[in-house]
Amino acid sequence: MTWDRFVLLYARVETELAKALQRGHGLGLSEYRALKRLAAAPDGELRMQELAEAVGLNQSSVTRLIARLEEAGLTRRDLCAADRRGVYSVITGEGRARLGEASPTYERSLETALDRAGTDPELQPLVAAVRGLGVAAGR
Repeated sequence: MTWDRFVLLYARVETELAKALQRGHGLGLSEYRALKRLAAAPDGELRMQELAEAVGLNQSSVTRLIARLEEAGLTRRDLCAADRRGVYSVITGEGRARLGEASPTYERSLETALDRAGTDPELQPLVAAVRGLGVAAGR
């Protein structure tokens, strides 16, 4: 079944990425993705709910994630000026620097994971499709 092969490919790639980011930069995969989304956002900030949706986490999980990033000095919280109930997560200069250091590791690890998965005949068509989308090239 194609879906099962997709899940297998996804799991293999995620495992490689998570190990490389943790080992090389002390970041979890969700932390990396949160920093990446924040860095790409206007003014480097997103509402907590927007960030949760962007990285595929629920509100409780993203709150814990942001607490870890804040503790490390990689993000800070800010209140919405127009609606004092709205809370934003904002990437810091240190967060941008860590993201810049980790991004090449992420890209290399993604390429390596896809190369390894591509040696499995059942996964080759999916790997080719992912590469055809430009995913591994960071597009």
